[in-house]
Amino acid sequence: MTAYILKRLLLMIPTLFGVLLVTFVVIQFVPGGPVEQMVAQLQGRDTGGEGRAVGAGYRGREGVDPAKIAEIRRLYGFDKPAPERFVRMLAQFARFDLGHSFYYPKSVWQLIRERLPVSVSLGLWTFFLSYLVSVPLGIAKAVRAGTRFDTLSSLVVLVGYAIPGFVLGVALLVVFGGQLQWFPLRGLTSSNWDALSWGAKITDYLWHIALPVTAMVVGAFAVVTMLTKNVFLDEIAKQYVLTARAKGLSERRVLWKHVLRNAAIPLVTGFPAAFIGAFFTSSLLIETLFSLNGLGLLSYQSVIRRDYPVVLGTLYFFTLIGLATKLISDLCYVWVDPRVKFD
Repeated sequence: MTAYILKRLLLMIPTLFGVLLVTFVVIQFVPGGPVEQMVAQLQGRDTGGEGRAVGAGYRGREGVDPAKIAEIRRLYGFDKPAPERFVRMLAQFARFDLGHSFYYPKSVWQLIRERLPVSVSLGLWTFFLSYLVSVPLGIAKAVRAGTRFDTLSSLVVLVGYAIPGFVLGVALLVVFGGQLQWFPLRGLTSSNWDALSWGAKITDYLWHIALPVTAMVVGAFAVVTMLTKNVFLDEIAKQYVLTARAKGLSERRVLWKHVLRNAAIPLVTGFPAAFIGAFFTSSLLIETLFSLNGLGLLSYQSVIRRDYPVVLGTLYFFTLIGLATKLISDLCYVWVDPRVKFD
């Protein structure tokens, strides 16, 4: 086991290197970098963060002092060759220094820490609500397989899965936020949050988080529900279940003591990936729709603004977290089922 863990940890290094290298190379060919956008601002024009080109190339540098352009390039570090910049970036990342943003007077780590609570809030509620509803529902569907309850519940969860989260979010905003005005239209808390008591803060937070969480969680029911149902059906059909029933054990005891232990293997081993993934894969459209400053919106804005330190820093952070989570998920197989051997 120790050798396997060390091998997986060592394999993370070339994986991280490959991801950063491909992204860095692509960035070199993306038009409308920070230098062009700064020159456009000096000329009184605004590229809107999209770096629009005119004709065959940029005309934003025409009429600007070349010395000023050279100073801007030096400010952003583009006065050095691309290989040297890449090596310096890797040296920074090795020390877990993600650099500073081009457009915010903050470090990348500080931006991540500021935006992380929003993504954590959405992720935690989405994860726990989806599993708290889906697992019992999947077990109930397996026990009542083929009945009207099974058919109707499958129809409901599949319809929820088919509706995109942002479409549901728009509908919720229009109906409950606009017409009925039961819920706020934006933000995670009210403007007078600091002046509220603890009880009022909790109520205010739940009031704001209700619509975005609903828009995200409805589509998450189907996968876990159907997985739980199918796994339980496979286990119920096995010989040990028939033997337990023949010994006179109650159906409840057979289900919860024998079947659940074996059926939980694919569910438990998927917990780490689902738990961490809920934080860092929060819907960009949901965050934009409800004006929530999370990591998804930060990543999108950094790409639009060509804020390369934030793009590469968040990519490095997300990739590292993803690789570590994948390793933990694989190790959960041994924890749940000691018969699994990686050698």
